Amino acid sequence: MRKTCIVHLFNSNRVQSLAPIRAQEVRKVMEKVSKSSFESKPFNLSDAMISLAGTIVCRMAFHKGSYEEVGEEGSRVQGLINETQAMFTSFFFSNHFPLLGVKHEHDDVLDVLVRTMNDGSSRFRLTVDHVKAIVMNLFIAGTDTAAAALVWTMTYLMKNPTAMEKAQEEVRQVVGRDKGFVDEQDVKQLPYLKAVVKETMRLQPPAPLLIRESNEDCILGGYTIPPKTVVHVNVYAIGRDREIWGDDSEEFRPERFMEKSVDDNKKGLDFDMVPFGGGRRMCPGMHMGLAIVHLTLANLLYGFDWGMPVGMERQDLDMEVILGLTMHKKNALCLMARKYV
Repeated sequence: MRKTCIVHLFNSNRVQSLAPIRAQEVRKVMEKVSKSSFESKPFNLSDAMISLAGTIVCRMAFHKGSYEEVGEEGSRVQGLINETQAMFTSFFFSNHFPLLGVKHEHDDVLDVLVRTMNDGSSRFRLTVDHVKAIVMNLFIAGTDTAAAALVWTMTYLMKNPTAMEKAQEEVRQVVGRDKGFVDEQDVKQLPYLKAVVKETMRLQPPAPLLIRESNEDCILGGYTIPPKTVVHVNVYAIGRDREIWGDDSEEFRPERFMEKSVDDNKKGLDFDMVPFGGGRRMCPGMHMGLAIVHLTLANLLYGFDWGMPVGMERQDLDMEVILGLTMHKKNALCLMARKYV
C-alpha cells in the first residue's frame, strides 16, 4: 500500500503539478484577508486555514472545488473528518499513520487509484476498500496537519514580534513590493521563513504522537520490546528535549535552525526532530504538506502586517490545544490585518 502511494500519488512530479492549484487557493485566501482588512474586521485564520487545506485536498482528490462551492456537502465532509479523528483516538489509534496527498493536473487521486486497481500494476490486488482507505487518510491528514501547522506558526510569530519582523523583512526583500504575490520559486530563497516553520513544528508538532509497531526483539532503556508491540513515539517530547536543544529548548528561536542543520532535505534521517516520522515509515506526503505551509505563510507575511484585535495584547494569545490525533489550537486565532501590497 505504501509503495503504491509513493509511486503513483506522492512522487515529486505530482507535487510540482499541484503548484498552480496551491497558488490559486492561496490567492483566494489573500483576497478574503484583504476584504477583512478593508472592513477593519478581525480575520479568523483558524477557519481560513482549515478551509484552504480542505479545498486543496478536495481538488486533488475529486476535482471538486472549495468547501464553499460544494455547500452543505463540504460542511458534511469536514464534519466526517472531525468524527473520524475522534473515532481513531478512541478506538483504533494504533492504526494511524500520517498520509498527505498529491494529484496530477489532469488526473485526480481517485482517477489514479481506480486506474491502478483496474490495470493490475500494483504488486498486490488493490481493492475498493484500499482506495477508500487511502482517500480517507488523505482527507484526515491532508486537511488537519497543514491547517494546524499554519495556525500555530502564526500564533508563535504573534507571540514573538522580533521573529515576525525578521520573517516579513526576508520575504519582502526577496519578492519586492511590485510583484504582489509570492510563488514557490520565491519560497526557495526564504531560509528564515523555513526555519520559522521548523521551529514551530519542533515546539508544536501537528501530530504529537507517532504510532509504530516493532517487527523484531529490541532493547530500549533496559527493557526488552517484543515483536508486534505498539510503540507510541512522543514527538512533542523529542522536540523539547534539553539534551538535544539546550537550556532554551522551550523558547521560540528560529535562528537555531540557521545555526544547526537539521535534516534540511527532510529525508527522515535526522532523529533530533521527527514531525513527519522517520525512516521507511515517514510521512510520504511530507513535501506536499510543506509546500502548502510555506507558500501560504510566505504570502500572509508578505501581503499584510498583523496585529491583535481591539482590546487584546500579544500576551493574551493562549496556547491551549484540543486533544486529538492532530493538536489544533483550542481557541480560534483571530487577527487584524493591515494591507502591505
